[in-house]
Amino acid sequence: MDTRPHTEGELMADIGATVETYWATAQARDWRAFSATLADDVRYELPQTRERVLGRDGVVRFNAEHVGEWSLEVERVVTDGDQAVSWVSFSVDEEETQAISFFTASADGRIQTITDFWPTSYEPPREREHLVERF
Repeated sequence: MDTRPHTEGELMADIGATVETYWATAQARDWRAFSATLADDVRYELPQTRERVLGRDGVVRFNAEHVGEWSLEVERVVTDGDQAVSWVSFSVDEEETQAISFFTASADGRIQTITDFWPTSYEPPREREHLVERF
């Protein structure tokens, strides 16, 4: 592993590439490669359910044991210094949803923190139908 200090530009590229690898290896169910994207003391939080998973092994297990036939597609990854945000389309069985995830990098470019938001879809109020276009 490269242990030299990173400049901000290098770290920004590293966290973006690391997040892309995180999602690609999750999709491939390559849990060894997925694990390599995570810092040893990674912290994973889901504010909507008030859940927290601490440590690389816990985060790998949390993802590896997700029930159902699921698939994901990365829509976008945006980086700024040692932080990244991803937008992912996720389907499990026949249900589709979107997720927004916030990441911070450790000094070596691995993922130190993950905060996931999984919004629930809902039908908009009828009284604003005249204001929007549905897609």
